[in-house]
Amino acid sequence: MLNYNPLHCLPSSEELPDSNDTPVDNEVQNLIPGLLKTTLALVWCDRWDWFFGVDMGIYYHPDKPAIVPDGFLSLGVKRVIDEDLRLSYVLWEEKKLPTLALEVVSQIYREEHSSKKELYAKELGILYYVVYSPLRRKKTPLEVYHLVDGEYILMSGNPVWLPEIGLGIGRERGIYQGIVREWLYWYDEEGQKLLTPEERIREAEERAAFEEERRVEAEQKVKMLIERLNALGLDPETLL
Repeated sequence: MLNYNPLHCLPSSEELPDSNDTPVDNEVQNLIPGLLKTTLALVWCDRWDWFFGVDMGIYYHPDKPAIVPDGFLSLGVKRVIDEDLRLSYVLWEEKKLPTLALEVVSQIYREEHSSKKELYAKELGILYYVVYSPLRRKKTPLEVYHLVDGEYILMSGNPVWLPEIGLGIGRERGIYQGIVREWLYWYDEEGQKLLTPEERIREAEERAAFEEERRVEAEQKVKMLIERLNALGLDPETLL
């Protein structure tokens, strides 16, 4: 009797399309997930059990096209699979659902609150769904949904704490790549924003400049003291 396993016939990530030739994302839709990813790469530099995808296809069914969030976070998977990195995120290979999906809304809504939200909840079962609408004025631009019994429940607060991830997510004005505007950031349990790599470099440079200033100031004080002692006819070396 033939031992047949249908899973052996599923296409691999190497056989599935890994790009879309139609440009759909604006600059903010690329920069915001990129900021979140680079911050995680710094904060979790010693962890290899996570992956953050940016504008990457998630294949959840062999007969359906991939869904492409602006960003998504998976926990409990290999951060790097090999030197060629991931072509796409294929659920029957990864065997782990993303924990969080992020959509950054452009000027026109692209089903972020309808079909995409339904798919993330019903077909994929992604625990957290984050929608950021930077042009929104009358309602909060950041919505964080938690999956409860198959339905997304809107969470309150800014930042919003995500216990399964061990981080919070929120929005505030800042500087990223020299651009001053509102960005999305990760936060610790006390609500403190985690510094981005850019901010850490700036902080280190400011600390180094401050320490150099103190060193120069101390040298100047020693020089002035020696000059005063010499003026009094005293040899500083004999006082040691």
